[in-house]
Parts: sequence; C-alpha cells; structure tokens
Amino acid sequence: MHANQKDAYDSTIFQADCANCFGLCCVALAFSASADFPVDKAGGVPCRNLNEDFRCSIHRNLRLSGYSGCTVFDCLGAGQKVSQQIFGGLSWRDDPESAQKMFQLLPVMQQLQEMLLYLTQAIERCKNLELLNALLKSRDAVAEVTFASAEELLAVDLPEYRMDINHLLSQVSEEVRLASGRFNKRNNRKKGPHYQGADLIGAKFQRRNLTGSTFRGAYLIGADFRNADMRNSDFIGADMRDADLSGADLTGSIYLTQMQVNSAKGDDQTKVPALLSKPAHWKAE
Repeated sequence: MHANQKDAYDSTIFQADCANCFGLCCVALAFSASADFPVDKAGGVPCRNLNEDFRCSIHRNLRLSGYSGCTVFDCLGAGQKVSQQIFGGLSWRDDPESAQKMFQLLPVMQQLQEMLLYLTQAIERCKNLELLNALLKSRDAVAEVTFASAEELLAVDLPEYRMDINHLLSQVSEEVRLASGRFNKRNNRKKGPHYQGADLIGAKFQRRNLTGSTFRGAYLIGADFRNADMRNSDFIGADMRDADLSGADLTGSIYLTQMQVNSAKGDDQTKVPALLSKPAHWKAE
C-alpha cells in the first residue's frame, strides 16, 4: 500500500450534482402523503413540481410546501453517475425507451455509493495495516462495479456485497470506539454503550455521555440527544428522523451520512464530522 492511498480518493464523488442529473430522484422514487409529503406519487412518475429543465419549481420552499422529505434525501452522487456515466447524458425524456431502466438503476447506484462512502470512512480511520489493505481492496471492487453496464448493475447482488464489507466495517468501528477515551474501573479501555438495533424512539439522552457508542441499525426517531456527547460513535443504518441533536457533539462519528443528519433536528451548537454540513433548515427551525 502506498502512503498516500488513504488521501488519494476523491470524496466529491459522494456529492449530488443536480445540474448533471435528469431529476431522477423526482421521478424514480415513490412517496406517500405524510408529514414528509403532501401527496402520493408512484415510482417512475415525474413529480408535479419537476420542470422541463429537470429543476424543481418549489426548491426554495420545499419545507413550507410540505415536501420536507425532499430536503432530507441525498443520492450520494448516484444521480449524475446514472445520468452521465451510464446513459451518456441522454435523458429519459429524450430516450423514453431507457426511462424505466434509468429509474431502476438510481437506488442500485445509490446503495453502491453508500457502500463506497462507508468503506472510505473506514479507510480514513483504520490503524491496522492488514485490515486497511482489505478495506482498500473492497473499495476498489465496489468502485469497479459502479462503472458496469446498466444490465450488469441491475443484476448485482447488493445484499451479498453488503455482507462482504460489513465485517470489515465492524472491525474499524471497534477500533474507533475503543479509542474514544472511555475507561472502565480497571483502567482498561472499553467501548461506549451498545444500542445496536435498539428501539430508542423518543428516548431521553439529554446531556448523556455516549462517547464510543454503537447505534448501528437503531431506531432513534424523535430521541432527545440535546447536549449529549456522541463523539466517535457508530451510526451505520440508524434511523435518525426528528432526533434532536441540538448542542450534541458528533465529532469523529463513523458511518454517519448527510441524509441521516438532514433527517434530524439540530442547531448552531451541534458539532458534526468535518465532511458533513449542517442542514439549512436547522437555522430556520
């Protein structure tokens, strides 16, 4: 492994570039009337707010118009990959025969991008050389798949890929959480609280020391984490809708995505990992 391989990966591939996408998330994905959307929309049907130029006609007022779900979604760069890389910049309007295939590919590419993001985060935090090499190899393999043809991508066994990388991600999570600075009575390092897969809907954790915790796959909907210390915690697959992170410190957290942060509540005092940003709607709320 070369010394610069950790830093050589272009993290901008995880940033949505809507100008180079054909509004795929506004067409491919389905949603139902709820607190997040005011109406029902079937998958493969263009949203009524999508303009001919693939821009949203109410983009600046999505939350006020009842489309808060749109402000949460993040394709992790899958939209432009499908639009430009796989279909060569030819839109579903210009090539109706490719439309359904294009819509089917968006969630597939998004999940592959998510795997790449997790692997990249793991590589950045990994201290074990043998494990690091395995992570780099896995990332290369997943990255190669994202350049496959449409037919090959639709045949990808996503659960198998997730299973293959999960044990690697778990090992890095152990490293990160053990290095969080928590100590037990014998002065040995220990990981923080274990909440993997837990139902913590509406739970109260205000001002709690949760450093080095695992929230993998946990339901954190509406949980109160105000002013909690959540540094170096694992959030892979956690449902953070409406969790209150006001004043919470999530510095150094691993496997946390922008979409999870977008779905939560927070304020100017909330601390998030360096590669993530505080949603604009936090200030409005």
